[in-house]
Amino acid sequence: MLAVQSNGATIPILGLGTWDLRAKNCTRIVEQALRLGYRHIDTAQAYENEREVGEGVRAAGIPREQVFITTKVWWTDFSAGALEKSVAESLARLKLPFVDLLLLHWPNASVPLQETLGSLCKVKREGLTRHIGVSNFTVALVEQAVALADEPIVNNQIELHPYIDQSRVIAACRRRGISVTAYSPIARGAVKGDQALEKVGRAHGKSAAQVCLRYLVQQGIIAIPRTSRVERLAENFAIFDFDLSAAEMAEIGKLASPAGRRVDPSWAPAWD
Repeated sequence: MLAVQSNGATIPILGLGTWDLRAKNCTRIVEQALRLGYRHIDTAQAYENEREVGEGVRAAGIPREQVFITTKVWWTDFSAGALEKSVAESLARLKLPFVDLLLLHWPNASVPLQETLGSLCKVKREGLTRHIGVSNFTVALVEQAVALADEPIVNNQIELHPYIDQSRVIAACRRRGISVTAYSPIARGAVKGDQALEKVGRAHGKSAAQVCLRYLVQQGIIAIPRTSRVERLAENFAIFDFDLSAAEMAEIGKLASPAGRRVDPSWAPAWD
């Protein structure tokens, strides 16, 4: 499995997103993903499935040190004390002594970022997470986070797929040695039937979804596609046996538009 190096962290470039996976199906999908060769599992407090993710990791029987596990603190728990409490609760649900990466799920302007990052750095120093990062942070917020944190920020997880232009945020992260993880990397299924992506796919014997994932990882971007179907796990994993040409990469890049964002809740920041 290819990996991305980021401020001391080594993060597998392809992972399993678990948003909206529930109960026994979540456990089954996590277990099967690990048995197929995935080594990166992404969850969050807000997904309400950390317990099932932990069960799936244990059921797979893969040594803990070989599995990179990410979880996220929900934005309502960003004050000092609340963040530490929520992290302890996440670890109790996962039945793990630590996670590999702990992210701030969304920015929260009502709590000073310095206070939140102070708590985030504290739980890292206490060994509850190996690395820390952010999610849905804009260019300005990334710069603020780097300036305020006294531990390395290793990752910014953002919505990223061919229909959205995140070049400014990606460039800001790379200037700081911060890796980028793409959530909703196949635009929540919207790529199916896309003529441009399917045309590229036909040239390689691949699906539009596989082309999307290859497009991201070929740029050194971590992708965490989510699926509830075991057969789709294998399809998403089969992206390391072909390369997109420079012309194909450029063609896919043209699909981005101002209306391409799929995730824009009321608490979102002012996007770049």
